[in-house]
Amino acid sequence: MQQPHQPAPAQAPPDGPPAGPARILVVDDDPTVAEVVAGYLERAGHVVDRADDGPTALERAAAHRPDLVVLDLMLPGMDGLEVCRRLRATGPVPVVMLTARGDEDDRILGLEVGADDYVTKPFSPRELVLRVESVLRRTRPATGRAPQVLPAAAGLTLDPGARRATKEGTELALTLREFDLLAFFLRHPGRAFAREELMREVWGWDFGDLSTVTVHVRRLRGKVEDDPARPRLIQTVWGVGYRFDPAGRETD
Repeated sequence: MQQPHQPAPAQAPPDGPPAGPARILVVDDDPTVAEVVAGYLERAGHVVDRADDGPTALERAAAHRPDLVVLDLMLPGMDGLEVCRRLRATGPVPVVMLTARGDEDDRILGLEVGADDYVTKPFSPRELVLRVESVLRRTRPATGRAPQVLPAAAGLTLDPGARRATKEGTELALTLREFDLLAFFLRHPGRAFAREELMREVWGWDFGDLSTVTVHVRRLRGKVEDDPARPRLIQTVWGVGYRFDPAGRETD
């Protein structure tokens, strides 16, 4: 298995102050990778649990619910995709997945089962810490100011402080990024955004795999649209990207 390397400082943009101490579960069957990742996270002030296979990871998560999981996709026996599915079934928990470089299918599968972010191997441990901090900041309400209240639209109501979303009174099971993406659309109704803009504004990345945006839009449509095959709320604007239409008008 490829191990982390340490190139120039990571380019992942910090989007705020440190997230504060968190309990993080690192799941990787390579002891060297796990030790390096755990070491960097501990030096950043976090408490780290470790597991080297899927069943152990699920046991650790059940015993001490983590604030975030760093999960290797390629695990022996129960792979990272199945671990992610089972973690999601027990309640919301942010997941940063480790995948092999260039394996786009695996990255997309990871996002499809609910991973919030991914880092490709070999990776800079500093970049991983930045990604973890970014995800943690988004899962925690900002201190010192009230969260922005979002107006209800198309039967959708979002509570940013509680990170709770409902449609017609029924709670939606959204991942971290799905919630952020929907909140962004609700803040900018009627405006078309390119995938690059969404990646920068929602993910905080100036560069990255644009299929990440495509996958999240598809998953979000599956949860908010009456007919995801004919979306009326999150519309495709050909040659541009996506637009949120609170009126839900049918497109050609």
